[in-house]
Amino acid sequence: MSISIGDRLPKTTFMKATAEGPQPVDSEEFFKGRRVALFSVPGAFTPTCSARHLPGFVEKAEELRAKGVDEIACTAVNDAFVMGAWAQSAGAADTVTMLSDGNGAFAEAVGLTMDGSKYGMGTRGQRFSMIVNDGVVEQLNVEEPGAFSVSSADYMLERL
Repeated sequence: MSISIGDRLPKTTFMKATAEGPQPVDSEEFFKGRRVALFSVPGAFTPTCSARHLPGFVEKAEELRAKGVDEIACTAVNDAFVMGAWAQSAGAADTVTMLSDGNGAFAEAVGLTMDGSKYGMGTRGQRFSMIVNDGVVEQLNVEEPGAFSVSSADYMLERL
């Protein structure tokens, strides 16, 4: 069963690329006391994720902040090095915090995994977005398999 609006995010640890190497990010601390626009992609550098999903949040960052979002974060079942390289190559490093869910613990804990085995990707996080307010899910937008519409920055903005 997946997480729902009104649920508190489970405690997990993400990894974040830094100049000093990968650093752990405690989920409770990260979401505590602020409103975060979090989106999940099946994989860094994949076509839809790179061409539309991440760029949309970069382009709409100021509009999201104007509507009360304190931080924008992206998660994927990729390692911190890949997430850091993707942020750099996409020009997102100063706009979107990249949270590596390398082992898929977060995706599994929120019940939003997908099987990408037929594409050689194994178990990944589904494509979704959510507004998390002080650790509690305020808005949740989960895509149908293969779709990209309800997890976009534009869709999120329309509902804020």
